Amino acid sequence: SGIKPLSSRMKICGPAVTVHSPPVDNIMLHEAILAAKPGDVLVVEVSGEYEAGYWGDVMTNAARQRNIKGLIIDGCVRDSEEIIEMGFPVFSRGLCIGGTAKNGGGTINYPITIGQVVISPGDLIVGDSDGVVVLPKSEIKEIIANAEERENHEKKIRKQLIAGKTTMEIYGWKSKIEE
Repeated sequence: SGIKPLSSRMKICGPAVTVHSPPVDNIMLHEAILAAKPGDVLVVEVSGEYEAGYWGDVMTNAARQRNIKGLIIDGCVRDSEEIIEMGFPVFSRGLCIGGTAKNGGGTINYPITIGQVVISPGDLIVGDSDGVVVLPKSEIKEIIANAEERENHEKKIRKQLIAGKTTMEIYGWKSKIEE
């Protein structure tokens, strides 16, 4: 829940290219831009080190040229205004002006963990102003079917609310205040 979009209007959806980066080093992010296919989302774990801006406007331009859908990073970025102006979806832990080294190390397209969530290459990444969710590749169809069913159910509830019913009536709960 600590990873948020740079702008509340940013949305993202696409398969994950996972990146593990050593602390305060972003060379593997440059490599990931080359490894990603059009439509991919870079999902980056930076070893819990937040005192560096791992991503900025130059890398955003490079990613846009390769039609990458966006970036999710459990770390900080810089050049936020420029990134927002470009309309490139970036979800990060925060902002930091500090630079990074280019010493190497890290991995691309191996499972990573952010928070308590394991993200594997190809998992579907979906994000908006509320945050980011990871749909495991093997469960995507089932999760989407469940989400559609829930949305249809909530549409019916909204119609009942517009018609004047209360949530207490709709759900069949007995009000404690009416007693």
